[in-house]
Amino acid sequence: MTEPTDDQLKPMPDDWQRALAVVAHPDDLEYGCSAAIAAWTDAGREVAYVLATRGEAGIDTLDPAECGPLREREERASAAVVGVSEVEFLDHRDGVVEYGIALRRDIAAAIRKYRPELVITLNHRDTWGGVGWNTPDHVAVGRATLDAAADAGNRWIFPELTDQGLEPWNGVRWVAVAGSASPTHAVDATPGLERAVRSLLEHRTYIEVLTDEDPETYVRGFLIGYAQELGERFGGKPAVAFELFGR
Repeated sequence: MTEPTDDQLKPMPDDWQRALAVVAHPDDLEYGCSAAIAAWTDAGREVAYVLATRGEAGIDTLDPAECGPLREREERASAAVVGVSEVEFLDHRDGVVEYGIALRRDIAAAIRKYRPELVITLNHRDTWGGVGWNTPDHVAVGRATLDAAADAGNRWIFPELTDQGLEPWNGVRWVAVAGSASPTHAVDATPGLERAVRSLLEHRTYIEVLTDEDPETYVRGFLIGYAQELGERFGGKPAVAFELFGR
């Protein structure tokens, strides 16, 4: 048993029923977050995905018109592996997503539609910690999601959403940021880790151009290694970690 220290991760809250995950690209959730989602759906909780783009600029050898639909199919398949059937794409342009009013409005609309208590997004900071530079899409979508969690509850910020039948939703209690260099909370990855591996493997086309390694060897090494590393701060159990912001 790992001895507790001051930097130990706390268990994620579990007194909620609905979650919405908002990220920039297909595969963003699968790189380390889907083991938690599998555990949550196993427990009967509802999780929906909203992606800002279809990842159409992600494969150099594929034209975006071909790549976008392919990566959408892969994302829907990967979501199904961990028990998620609601997958929505906002059709912002991959690689040049802009933080601003339009993005905040789209995400606020999604929050009003799905009415989550927990919102999940990806690292919104400039780096992954140290010198690993983050992408502009991740930064824009993560930051806009944090802002939209409040926007969704204020009927006067985007009043046109009410006209569209999307009533204000002020029920977001937390925003959980995956991939943060400063995590505060975690979920035991053990029950969902094998499905997380299978879920990421659904992005086979992308993975095969990303690495020369065997796809399953690469995915297992990445996900299991990362979960075990985080587990050193979570009682020795493989973990999915989040930086949790309360509202």
